[in-house]
Amino acid sequence: MLTKFFAKLLGLWMVLIVLSMFVNRESMATLNALLANPALVFVTGIFTMVVGIAIVISHNRWTGGPAAVLVTLYGWLALIKGCFFVLFPVPTQARFYEALHLQQYYYAYLCVALVLGGYLIYEGFRTSSGAAALGSPAAR
Repeated sequence: MLTKFFAKLLGLWMVLIVLSMFVNRESMATLNALLANPALVFVTGIFTMVVGIAIVISHNRWTGGPAAVLVTLYGWLALIKGCFFVLFPVPTQARFYEALHLQQYYYAYLCVALVLGGYLIYEGFRTSSGAAALGSPAAR
């Protein structure tokens, strides 16, 4: 099932990134360096937009449980963020990130992402009890 694949992929990615950000907060100073380089912002936007488009095209499901909705929501947010990076000038992006108070709420944002990533991992690797008991391919 596509939801389980994306739940595993996005959940593992989120948890690994969050853990690295917990360990190395100084690396987040690179966000300012990113915004100082318009070409890098543009390329980042292109890749973020491609990821968002791929998820939206392949998994645009607003029903089917919380994991399915989270995967779809992630796809749409990635698509919007990619468009934001490509379409808006860097000063506008900098003001947006300042409004989020990333430095002030750094660990709160990380905790939310860690919980969401953990939930997606759980849902992605969880097998349904009936399918697992029967050894059906759906359990894989």
